[in-house]
Amino acid sequence: MRAERGTFDRIACAARDFRGRSQIVPDDRQAKRFLVSGMVQGVGYRFFAQRVAERLGLAGYVKNRGDGRVEVYAIGTAEQLLGLRTELERGPRAAEVSTVNEEEAAVSEQYVGGFQIEHDWW
Repeated sequence: MRAERGTFDRIACAARDFRGRSQIVPDDRQAKRFLVSGMVQGVGYRFFAQRVAERLGLAGYVKNRGDGRVEVYAIGTAEQLLGLRTELERGPRAAEVSTVNEEEAAVSEQYVGGFQIEHDWW
């Protein structure tokens, strides 16, 4: 395994999501919800968040909210979640992130199989 992926050597187990990609499901998993404010809708932010989450081996979802923010729910280790937060603060090139609020969340077994984009229904 390459040096930059060394973090994943310490993670207990891997599973496959419904698309056949490797999905990390650590034994010491936890969940967080991030609410991202700024110019984050209409700039590819959800696709950016999905790519980052999949690269980090996280499960969960990302979706636009009716109030203009983007919600990211992620399941993983504390280290993975910290990496996600760092990337969410940066955002994609076209975005202007003003704040990323973080809150603890319960692990929802519904989302452990992978990371998905949820569509707007508001």
